[in-house]
Amino acid sequence: MNNGLMPSEPTLFDLEGEKPPVSGTCGSTELPGLDALDWNALYDELNTRGVAVTPPLLLREQCDELVGTFDQPGLFRSSVVMQRHGFGRGTYKYFGHATTPRLVRALREGMYPGMAWMANQWAALLGERTFPADLDQLLAECAAHGQVRPTPLILQYGPGGYASLHQDVYGELVFPLQVAFMLNDPDVDFTGGESVFVERQPRAQSRPIVVRPRLGQGVIFPVRHRPVRGAHGMRRHAVQHGTGEVLSGRRTVLGVIFHNAS
Repeated sequence: MNNGLMPSEPTLFDLEGEKPPVSGTCGSTELPGLDALDWNALYDELNTRGVAVTPPLLLREQCDELVGTFDQPGLFRSSVVMQRHGFGRGTYKYFGHATTPRLVRALREGMYPGMAWMANQWAALLGERTFPADLDQLLAECAAHGQVRPTPLILQYGPGGYASLHQDVYGELVFPLQVAFMLNDPDVDFTGGESVFVERQPRAQSRPIVVRPRLGQGVIFPVRHRPVRGAHGMRRHAVQHGTGEVLSGRRTVLGVIFHNAS
């Protein structure tokens, strides 16, 4: 596979016979777009650009449903007011085990096999551990490491809101990719608020990546680092993410992190 960065590197399919998920295998009636995802194309974009943007996977009605959960306190295990901790300006809330909405569970479970396929290709390039193809197996490993708190969260920013650059690590076991789903319509529901990523390049200046996902689209990005070919082989480029200042309106995002927190 020619991914734009590593044209001569064998893929995991060459090494281990593992193929990307086949369309039609998710079977979610709520999220039919999952079955149409081209994981090869997303993997190429991830390696070329540093992040990858899916087609819209959520309808406006589904986005509105998820936005509505933000004001239902019984759904969340914890809430964080970002300015109290120097994280930025806004609020994010983690869903609880039993109270995670069905749609959020379907996204996390439906996205995971393809995300694991991409993560395992990176693992082969970097000589790192691989991950199971089933989310329940990953969560069982998390539990064995004392990581039992669910990590799907919803984030909301008003005018002047932003998120400082950070990484969502949460514990010893870290799945290397995550997804953020845009739940509002940019330039209609809010202005500003771009998704911002900074890639730390060894012995070079950092590289900014700015993304403006549309309503219902997901942005796939690294949790900690990504592989990049250098003059002496594969290198790990650290990546942080944040949110640019919201100028007007309200910006709401669903974050889907696959490992649980300690």
